[in-house]
Amino acid sequence: MRNTYRHGDLQRALLDAGVELARRGGPDAVVLREATRRAGVVPNAAYRHFASRQELLQAVRSAALARLAGAMEAELAALPRATNPVDSARARLRAIGTAYLRFAEEETGLFCTAFAIPDETRGAPVPAKAGSSGLNPFQLLGGALDGLVEVGVLPAERRPGAEYLAWSAVRGLAMLFIEGPLRRLAPAERDAIGQRLLDMVEKGL
Repeated sequence: MRNTYRHGDLQRALLDAGVELARRGGPDAVVLREATRRAGVVPNAAYRHFASRQELLQAVRSAALARLAGAMEAELAALPRATNPVDSARARLRAIGTAYLRFAEEETGLFCTAFAIPDETRGAPVPAKAGSSGLNPFQLLGGALDGLVEVGVLPAERRPGAEYLAWSAVRGLAMLFIEGPLRRLAPAERDAIGQRLLDMVEKGL
């Protein structure tokens, strides 16, 4: 349904339209002309805010990353208070991974858009892509790994580069769920495999 833009923040209206397009169809669905149609303005009006489709896509990508960060923050906030620091650190890493996999399943279009293009487009500054804490998803993962080092679960000498190992593991499983041979699994089966993977990540680090 078309929501006609009348006044206020046109840039925000275009971004919101772009996010909705991404949610429904992934990065390929983010088209500047369609975003202007949904905002109820002529295409030329959009170019004052987004000079190209790529610029709109970059802004939508940043918004998607911010939503992923928000999902991680919500998962962390929901953790019960643990009296044992080791249990708490392990739970935080698991919460980060659980939120990532759940976001990939529940917000597949935004998930695919979040990782669709590089961090820079023609040298333009990257819009904010952090959650309410001010941290982006990769930084939240780094913080959880730092917590494992602090409690002695992860040896300090194995900490450098651990983000890349953990991230590649959960991303690989997420893609198998989205478009690979695991896409037909029942939700309970996905959850079980996801938790086993997170066990493997922690032990493997």
